[in-house]
Amino acid sequence: TGVVPFVALLLLQRRPVAGRALLVTGSSCPSHGLCRSNVQEQTRRQVAVLNATAQELFSLYLKCQGEPFSSESDKLCNPAGIFFPTFRVNRTSERKEVMVAMYKLFAFLNASLGNITRDQEELNPLAKELLERLHNTTKTTRGLISNLTCLLCKNYNIFQVDVRYGDSSKGKSAFKKKQQGCQVLRKYVQVIGQAARVLLPHLSPS
Repeated sequence: TGVVPFVALLLLQRRPVAGRALLVTGSSCPSHGLCRSNVQEQTRRQVAVLNATAQELFSLYLKCQGEPFSSESDKLCNPAGIFFPTFRVNRTSERKEVMVAMYKLFAFLNASLGNITRDQEELNPLAKELLERLHNTTKTTRGLISNLTCLLCKNYNIFQVDVRYGDSSKGKSAFKKKQQGCQVLRKYVQVIGQAARVLLPHLSPS
């Protein structure tokens, strides 16, 4: 699975459990020097980019998988049977709760993109546009995780968030790998718009 980059040992991710933020006090959270001065604006831009490109990524993914995915995407890419982080926060939720939920979402997404990219490099090595979009989405997601890490540490002294991940596709058939990818990306399209609507007001300039 994909590896989520983070600053020093700021965040400890534990795969087996559904996560919750663990609050700490004192000097455990090395917040000084972590955040850029424009971290909130940068985070806003990253979320906006992911929201704007999610549907295009999903459509291109389907096109590159061929049949039956192109014609039966509603059936084959139904994400009901896969794990995806629950996203129960809304625009009236506390900012800290929103930030933690966002971290869990994008840490999961980053690992899932790692799986999908690895599988597509194996199954569709000539699909240059798709692979480039997957790499670009992963790069943006990693930057977003870094900024969320900074904001959680600086504003709330949270340095550890438990994150639950989905199943690896290693060892599965080519069809199952393609299906798992399209299920995750379909769910991503559904969730990223909601995430953007919830998060962006919390990052507005004071």
